[in-house]
Amino acid sequence: MPPASAEDWQAAGFGIYLHWPFCAAKCPYCDFNSHVAGAVDQERWARAYLSELDRIAAETGPRTVATVFFGGGTPSLMAPETVSAVLERIRARWPVANDLEVTLEANPTSAEAGRFRAFREAGVNRISMGIQSLDDSHLRALGRRHTAAEARAAFDLARRLFPRVSFDLIYARQHQGLDAWRAELGEALAMAVDHLSLYQLTIEEGTAFGDRHARGRLPGLPGEDLAADLYALTQELCEAAGRPAYEVSNHAEPGAESRHNLIYWRSGDWAGIGPGAQGRLTLGGIRWATDTPRAPGDWLSRVERSGSGELPREALTPADRAAEHLMMGLRLAEGIDLARHERLHAPLAEGAMAGLEEIGMVARRDGRLAATPRGRAVLNAVIRALLPA
Repeated sequence: MPPASAEDWQAAGFGIYLHWPFCAAKCPYCDFNSHVAGAVDQERWARAYLSELDRIAAETGPRTVATVFFGGGTPSLMAPETVSAVLERIRARWPVANDLEVTLEANPTSAEAGRFRAFREAGVNRISMGIQSLDDSHLRALGRRHTAAEARAAFDLARRLFPRVSFDLIYARQHQGLDAWRAELGEALAMAVDHLSLYQLTIEEGTAFGDRHARGRLPGLPGEDLAADLYALTQELCEAAGRPAYEVSNHAEPGAESRHNLIYWRSGDWAGIGPGAQGRLTLGGIRWATDTPRAPGDWLSRVERSGSGELPREALTPADRAAEHLMMGLRLAEGIDLARHERLHAPLAEGAMAGLEEIGMVARRDGRLAATPRGRAVLNAVIRALLPA
Protein backbone atom coordinates (compact mmCIF):
# COMPACT_ATOMS: atom_id res chain seq x y z
CA MET A 1 0.00 0.00 0.00
CA PRO A 2 1.44 3.44 -0.85
CA PRO A 3 2.28 5.77 2.05
CA ALA A 4 -0.37 8.17 3.33
CA SER A 5 1.37 11.05 1.53
CA ALA A 6 1.43 9.30 -1.87
CA GLU A 7 -1.59 11.16 -3.21
CA ASP A 8 -0.83 14.37 -1.33
CA TRP A 9 -1.00 16.36 -4.59
CA GLN A 10 -4.79 16.12 -4.44
CA ALA A 11 -4.77 18.74 -1.67
CA ALA A 12 -3.88 21.33 -4.34
CA GLY A 13 -5.05 19.71 -7.59
CA PHE A 14 -3.63 19.13 -11.05
CA GLY A 15 -2.80 21.63 -13.76
CA ILE A 16 -1.06 21.77 -17.12
CA TYR A 17 1.69 24.25 -18.00
CA LEU A 18 2.57 24.69 -21.67
CA HIS A 19 5.66 26.72 -22.59
CA TRP A 20 5.83 28.75 -25.80
CA PRO A 21 9.51 29.72 -26.04
CA PHE A 22 9.43 32.44 -28.69
CA CYS A 23 9.49 36.23 -28.34
CA ALA A 24 9.62 39.08 -30.83
CA ALA A 25 12.63 40.46 -28.94
CA LYS A 26 14.66 39.55 -25.86
CA CYS A 27 14.16 41.98 -22.97
CA PRO A 28 17.49 42.97 -21.35
CA TYR A 29 16.40 41.94 -17.84
CA CYS A 30 14.84 38.59 -18.80
CA ASP A 31 16.43 35.29 -17.78
CA PHE A 32 13.42 33.14 -18.75
CA ASN A 33 13.73 30.49 -21.42
CA SER A 34 12.79 32.71 -24.36
CA HIS A 35 14.18 32.88 -27.88
CA VAL A 36 13.83 35.23 -30.82
CA ALA A 37 12.90 33.45 -34.06
CA GLY A 38 12.17 34.93 -37.48
CA ALA A 39 9.61 32.28 -38.36
CA VAL A 40 7.92 29.48 -36.45
CA ASP A 41 6.23 26.42 -37.97
CA GLN A 42 3.03 26.68 -35.93
CA GLU A 43 1.59 23.40 -37.23
CA ARG A 44 4.73 21.47 -36.34
CA TRP A 45 4.72 22.90 -32.83
CA ALA A 46 1.02 22.15 -32.42
CA ARG A 47 1.62 18.51 -33.34
CA ALA A 48 4.40 18.25 -30.75
CA TYR A 49 2.24 19.74 -27.99
CA LEU A 50 -0.62 17.39 -28.81
CA SER A 51 1.74 14.40 -28.82
CA GLU A 52 3.01 15.33 -25.35
CA LEU A 53 -0.52 15.75 -24.01
CA ASP A 54 -1.38 12.26 -25.27
CA ARG A 55 1.72 10.77 -23.63
CA ILE A 56 1.14 12.37 -20.25
CA ALA A 57 -2.59 11.59 -20.22
CA ALA A 58 -1.79 7.91 -20.73
CA GLU A 59 0.37 8.04 -17.59
CA THR A 60 -1.85 10.07 -15.27
CA GLY A 61 -5.20 8.50 -16.08
CA PRO A 62 -8.45 10.42 -15.68
CA ARG A 63 -7.54 12.94 -12.99
CA THR A 64 -9.37 16.28 -13.21
CA VAL A 65 -7.53 19.20 -14.82
CA ALA A 66 -8.19 22.35 -12.78
CA THR A 67 -6.03 24.85 -14.69
CA VAL A 68 -4.14 25.34 -17.94
CA PHE A 69 -1.41 27.98 -18.27
CA PHE A 70 0.21 29.09 -21.55
CA GLY A 71 3.50 30.68 -20.47
CA GLY A 72 6.61 31.85 -22.21
CA GLY A 73 8.22 33.42 -23.99
CA THR A 74 5.28 35.28 -25.46
CA PRO A 75 2.29 32.97 -25.90
CA SER A 76 0.26 35.76 -27.48
CA LEU A 77 2.45 35.11 -30.55
CA MET A 78 0.92 31.63 -30.82
CA ALA A 79 -1.63 30.99 -33.52
CA PRO A 80 -5.07 30.97 -31.85
CA GLU A 81 -5.67 27.71 -33.74
CA THR A 82 -2.80 26.13 -31.79
CA VAL A 83 -4.30 27.28 -28.48
CA SER A 84 -7.69 25.92 -29.53
CA ALA A 85 -6.21 22.55 -30.57
CA VAL A 86 -4.37 22.20 -27.26
CA LEU A 87 -7.50 22.92 -25.22
CA GLU A 88 -9.60 20.55 -27.33
CA ARG A 89 -7.05 17.77 -26.76
CA ILE A 90 -6.95 18.42 -23.01
CA ARG A 91 -10.74 18.13 -22.83
CA ALA A 92 -10.58 14.93 -24.87
CA ARG A 93 -7.94 13.29 -22.67
CA TRP A 94 -8.95 14.36 -19.14
CA PRO A 95 -12.07 15.41 -17.29
CA VAL A 96 -11.82 19.15 -16.64
CA ALA A 97 -13.14 21.24 -13.78
CA ASN A 98 -16.42 23.05 -14.35
CA ASP A 99 -14.58 26.28 -13.56
CA LEU A 100 -11.44 25.41 -15.57
CA GLU A 101 -9.01 28.34 -15.45
CA VAL A 102 -7.18 28.91 -18.75
CA THR A 103 -4.51 31.62 -18.60
CA LEU A 104 -2.47 32.99 -21.50
CA GLU A 105 0.44 35.39 -21.05
CA ALA A 106 0.35 38.30 -23.46
CA ASN A 107 2.27 41.41 -24.36
CA PRO A 108 0.17 44.55 -24.88
CA THR A 109 1.36 45.52 -28.34
CA SER A 110 -1.46 46.48 -30.68
CA ALA A 111 -0.68 43.49 -32.94
CA GLU A 112 -0.97 40.96 -30.13
CA ALA A 113 -4.05 42.64 -28.64
CA GLY A 114 -5.64 42.13 -32.04
CA ARG A 115 -5.61 38.38 -31.33
CA PHE A 116 -7.42 38.64 -28.00
CA ARG A 117 -10.87 37.91 -29.41
CA ALA A 118 -9.59 34.77 -31.17
CA PHE A 119 -7.94 33.58 -27.95
CA ARG A 120 -11.21 34.09 -26.09
CA GLU A 121 -13.05 32.04 -28.72
CA ALA A 122 -10.36 29.33 -28.40
CA GLY A 123 -11.18 28.93 -24.70
CA VAL A 124 -8.83 31.28 -22.85
CA ASN A 125 -10.65 32.92 -19.92
CA ARG A 126 -7.79 34.69 -18.15
CA ILE A 127 -5.12 36.98 -19.61
CA SER A 128 -1.87 37.82 -17.84
CA MET A 129 -0.37 40.92 -19.45
CA GLY A 130 3.31 41.83 -19.29
CA ILE A 131 2.88 45.60 -19.05
CA GLN A 132 5.96 46.14 -16.77
CA SER A 133 5.61 49.95 -16.61
CA LEU A 134 3.14 52.74 -17.34
CA ASP A 135 5.95 55.19 -18.11
CA ASP A 136 7.27 55.43 -21.68
CA SER A 137 10.85 56.31 -20.73
CA HIS A 138 11.05 53.34 -18.38
CA LEU A 139 9.49 51.05 -20.99
CA ARG A 140 12.26 52.03 -23.40
CA ALA A 141 14.91 51.41 -20.74
CA LEU A 142 13.40 47.96 -20.10
CA GLY A 143 13.53 47.14 -23.81
CA ARG A 144 9.76 46.83 -24.12
CA ARG A 145 8.17 47.09 -27.58
CA HIS A 146 4.94 48.79 -26.51
CA THR A 147 4.07 52.25 -25.22
CA ALA A 148 2.12 53.09 -22.09
CA ALA A 149 -0.81 54.14 -24.27
CA GLU A 150 -0.79 50.77 -26.04
CA ALA A 151 -0.71 49.02 -22.67
CA ARG A 152 -3.75 50.94 -21.42
CA ALA A 153 -5.65 50.25 -24.64
CA ALA A 154 -4.78 46.55 -24.60
CA PHE A 155 -5.87 46.30 -20.97
CA ASP A 156 -9.20 47.97 -21.73
CA LEU A 157 -9.77 45.52 -24.59
CA ALA A 158 -8.83 42.54 -22.42
CA ARG A 159 -11.26 43.63 -19.70
CA ARG A 160 -14.08 43.70 -22.24
CA LEU A 161 -13.25 40.22 -23.58
CA PHE A 162 -12.04 38.18 -20.59
CA PRO A 163 -13.67 37.65 -17.21
CA ARG A 164 -10.28 37.82 -15.49
CA VAL A 165 -7.24 39.95 -16.33
CA SER A 166 -3.91 40.26 -14.53
CA PHE A 167 -0.89 42.35 -15.34
CA ASP A 168 2.75 42.52 -14.32
CA LEU A 169 4.74 45.56 -13.27
CA ILE A 170 8.43 45.82 -12.45
CA TYR A 171 9.57 48.29 -9.80
CA ALA A 172 12.85 49.27 -8.14
CA ARG A 173 13.90 50.34 -11.62
CA GLN A 174 16.71 52.71 -12.52
CA HIS A 175 16.18 56.25 -11.25
CA GLN A 176 12.80 55.38 -9.72
CA GLY A 177 11.88 57.06 -6.45
CA LEU A 178 9.06 56.52 -3.98
CA ASP A 179 6.84 59.32 -5.29
CA ALA A 180 7.09 58.11 -8.89
CA TRP A 181 6.25 54.51 -7.89
CA ARG A 182 3.37 55.72 -5.70
CA ALA A 183 1.84 57.52 -8.69
CA GLU A 184 2.43 54.65 -11.14
CA LEU A 185 1.11 51.93 -8.86
CA GLY A 186 -1.82 54.15 -7.93
CA GLU A 187 -2.75 54.44 -11.59
CA ALA A 188 -2.45 50.67 -12.02
CA LEU A 189 -4.73 50.03 -9.06
CA ALA A 190 -7.28 52.47 -10.47
CA MET A 191 -7.49 50.51 -13.74
CA ALA A 192 -10.00 47.97 -12.35
CA VAL A 193 -7.42 45.20 -12.42
CA ASP A 194 -8.23 42.38 -10.00
CA HIS A 195 -4.77 40.74 -9.95
CA LEU A 196 -1.29 42.25 -10.13
CA SER A 197 2.12 40.61 -10.14
CA LEU A 198 4.61 43.17 -8.83
CA TYR A 199 8.29 42.26 -9.09
CA GLN A 200 11.38 44.10 -7.94
CA LEU A 201 13.89 44.39 -10.78
CA THR A 202 16.62 41.83 -10.23
CA ILE A 203 19.87 41.80 -12.17
CA GLU A 204 20.53 38.26 -13.38
CA GLU A 205 23.75 36.83 -14.78
CA GLY A 206 23.53 35.97 -18.45
CA THR A 207 21.18 38.83 -19.29
CA ALA A 208 21.99 42.10 -21.08
CA PHE A 209 21.36 43.98 -17.82
CA GLY A 210 23.66 41.58 -16.01
CA ASP A 211 26.44 42.32 -18.48
CA ARG A 212 25.91 46.08 -18.27
CA HIS A 213 25.84 45.98 -14.47
CA ALA A 214 29.11 44.03 -14.35
CA ARG A 215 30.70 46.77 -16.46
CA GLY A 216 29.30 49.57 -14.30
CA ARG A 217 26.90 50.72 -17.01
CA LEU A 218 23.58 50.36 -15.23
CA PRO A 219 23.33 53.49 -13.07
CA GLY A 220 20.50 54.57 -10.81
CA LEU A 221 19.54 51.22 -9.29
CA PRO A 222 18.10 51.58 -5.77
CA GLY A 223 20.17 50.69 -2.75
CA GLU A 224 18.94 48.24 -0.13
CA ASP A 225 17.16 50.87 1.96
CA LEU A 226 15.25 52.36 -0.97
CA ALA A 227 14.39 48.90 -2.30
CA ALA A 228 12.98 47.98 1.12
CA ASP A 229 10.96 51.21 1.18
CA LEU A 230 9.59 50.51 -2.31
CA TYR A 231 8.53 47.03 -1.18
CA ALA A 232 6.83 48.43 1.93
CA LEU A 233 5.02 51.09 -0.12
CA THR A 234 3.83 48.40 -2.53
CA GLN A 235 2.29 46.39 0.31
CA GLU A 236 0.68 49.49 1.82
CA LEU A 237 -0.94 50.73 -1.41
CA CYS A 238 -2.20 47.31 -2.52
CA GLU A 239 -3.63 46.51 0.91
CA ALA A 240 -5.46 49.85 1.00
CA ALA A 241 -6.87 49.20 -2.48
CA GLY A 242 -8.27 45.78 -1.55
CA ARG A 243 -5.60 43.77 -3.40
CA PRO A 244 -3.52 42.38 -0.52
CA ALA A 245 -0.48 40.21 -1.11
CA TYR A 246 -1.61 36.59 -1.12
CA GLU A 247 1.93 35.62 -2.20
CA VAL A 248 5.27 37.42 -1.99
CA SER A 249 4.92 39.14 -5.39
CA ASN A 250 1.24 38.64 -6.19
CA HIS A 251 -1.73 40.74 -5.14
CA ALA A 252 -5.41 40.10 -5.79
CA GLU A 253 -8.94 40.81 -4.77
CA PRO A 254 -10.27 37.89 -2.72
CA GLY A 255 -11.28 35.16 -5.18
CA ALA A 256 -9.16 36.53 -8.04
CA GLU A 257 -5.94 34.69 -7.15
CA SER A 258 -4.13 32.75 -9.88
CA ARG A 259 -5.46 29.25 -9.30
CA HIS A 260 -2.77 27.76 -11.52
CA ASN A 261 0.07 29.31 -9.52
CA LEU A 262 -1.63 28.20 -6.31
CA ILE A 263 -1.13 24.61 -7.52
CA TYR A 264 2.63 25.27 -7.48
CA TRP A 265 2.67 27.05 -4.14
CA ARG A 266 0.37 24.48 -2.47
CA SER A 267 2.46 21.55 -3.81
CA GLY A 268 -0.03 20.09 -6.24
CA ASP A 269 0.81 18.20 -9.45
CA TRP A 270 1.32 19.76 -12.84
CA ALA A 271 2.45 18.55 -16.22
CA GLY A 272 5.19 20.73 -17.75
CA ILE A 273 5.15 20.68 -21.57
CA GLY A 274 7.50 22.55 -23.89
CA PRO A 275 11.16 23.63 -23.90
CA GLY A 276 12.46 24.22 -20.39
CA ALA A 277 9.12 23.38 -18.76
CA GLN A 278 9.41 21.66 -15.41
CA GLY A 279 6.68 19.63 -13.73
CA ARG A 280 5.72 17.53 -10.74
CA LEU A 281 3.80 14.29 -11.28
CA THR A 282 2.76 11.77 -8.65
CA LEU A 283 2.60 8.33 -10.30
CA GLY A 284 2.47 4.96 -8.58
CA GLY A 285 3.02 6.51 -5.16
CA ILE A 286 6.19 8.33 -6.27
CA ARG A 287 6.43 12.10 -6.82
CA TRP A 288 8.56 12.81 -9.86
CA ALA A 289 10.33 16.01 -10.86
CA THR A 290 10.17 16.36 -14.63
CA ASP A 291 12.31 18.58 -16.85
CA THR A 292 12.82 19.24 -20.56
CA PRO A 293 15.62 20.58 -22.77
CA ARG A 294 15.69 24.39 -22.86
CA ALA A 295 16.61 24.74 -26.53
CA PRO A 296 13.46 24.80 -28.68
CA GLY A 297 15.00 22.74 -31.47
CA ASP A 298 16.27 20.10 -29.06
CA TRP A 299 12.87 19.71 -27.43
CA LEU A 300 11.02 19.58 -30.73
CA SER A 301 13.31 16.98 -32.28
CA ARG A 302 13.20 14.88 -29.10
CA VAL A 303 9.38 14.77 -29.26
CA GLU A 304 9.39 13.89 -32.95
CA ARG A 305 12.21 11.36 -32.71
CA SER A 306 11.41 9.51 -29.49
CA GLY A 307 7.82 10.45 -28.65
CA SER A 308 8.81 12.26 -25.43
CA GLY A 309 10.16 15.75 -24.81
CA GLU A 310 11.28 14.91 -21.28
CA LEU A 311 14.74 14.46 -19.85
CA PRO A 312 15.20 11.58 -17.36
CA ARG A 313 12.95 12.04 -14.33
CA GLU A 314 14.06 12.42 -10.73
CA ALA A 315 12.16 10.72 -7.90
CA LEU A 316 11.77 13.14 -4.98
CA THR A 317 12.55 11.82 -1.50
CA PRO A 318 10.25 12.55 1.44
CA ALA A 319 12.80 15.14 2.59
CA ASP A 320 12.76 16.79 -0.86
CA ARG A 321 8.97 16.93 -0.83
CA ALA A 322 8.84 18.42 2.65
CA ALA A 323 11.43 21.05 1.73
CA GLU A 324 9.48 22.03 -1.39
CA HIS A 325 6.25 22.18 0.60
CA LEU A 326 7.90 24.55 3.08
CA MET A 327 9.69 26.73 0.54
CA MET A 328 6.70 27.13 -1.76
CA GLY A 329 3.98 27.26 0.90
CA LEU A 330 5.58 29.98 3.00
CA ARG A 331 5.46 32.27 -0.02
CA LEU A 332 1.70 32.37 0.54
CA ALA A 333 0.03 34.58 3.14
CA GLU A 334 -1.97 31.50 4.20
CA GLY A 335 1.24 29.57 4.94
CA ILE A 336 1.38 25.79 5.30
CA ASP A 337 -0.70 23.13 7.03
CA LEU A 338 1.60 21.78 9.74
CA ALA A 339 -0.13 18.38 9.89
CA ARG A 340 0.28 17.98 6.13
CA HIS A 341 3.95 18.88 6.41
CA GLU A 342 4.42 16.25 9.10
CA ARG A 343 2.76 13.60 6.91
CA LEU A 344 5.16 14.43 4.08
CA HIS A 345 8.30 13.94 6.13
CA ALA A 346 8.60 15.09 9.73
CA PRO A 347 7.40 17.88 12.01
CA LEU A 348 9.25 21.17 11.94
CA ALA A 349 11.52 21.82 14.90
CA GLU A 350 9.56 23.48 17.71
CA GLY A 351 12.57 25.54 18.76
CA ALA A 352 13.03 27.03 15.31
CA MET A 353 9.34 27.93 15.01
CA ALA A 354 9.20 29.41 18.50
CA GLY A 355 12.33 31.48 17.91
CA LEU A 356 10.94 32.96 14.71
CA GLU A 357 7.60 33.62 16.41
CA GLU A 358 9.34 35.49 19.20
CA ILE A 359 10.93 37.96 16.77
CA GLY A 360 7.73 38.38 14.72
CA MET A 361 8.79 36.53 11.58
CA VAL A 362 6.18 33.74 11.61
CA ALA A 363 2.81 33.11 13.24
CA ARG A 364 0.88 29.94 14.07
CA ARG A 365 -2.90 29.80 13.91
CA ASP A 366 -5.47 27.03 13.41
CA GLY A 367 -2.80 24.42 12.72
CA ARG A 368 -1.01 26.52 10.11
CA LEU A 369 2.36 28.25 10.02
CA ALA A 370 2.67 31.47 8.01
CA ALA A 371 5.34 34.08 7.52
CA THR A 372 4.28 37.49 8.77
CA PRO A 373 4.58 40.52 6.47
CA ARG A 374 7.97 41.18 8.10
CA GLY A 375 8.94 37.56 7.57
CA ARG A 376 7.94 37.54 3.89
CA ALA A 377 10.27 40.49 3.30
CA VAL A 378 13.21 38.25 4.35
CA LEU A 379 11.65 34.92 3.43
CA ASN A 380 14.84 33.13 2.39
CA ALA A 381 16.30 33.68 5.85
CA VAL A 382 13.09 32.41 7.49
CA ILE A 383 13.13 29.25 5.37
CA ARG A 384 16.81 28.60 6.12
CA ALA A 385 16.04 28.80 9.84
CA LEU A 386 13.23 26.25 9.53
CA LEU A 387 14.85 23.71 7.22
CA PRO A 388 16.76 20.86 8.84
CA ALA A 389 20.52 21.31 8.66
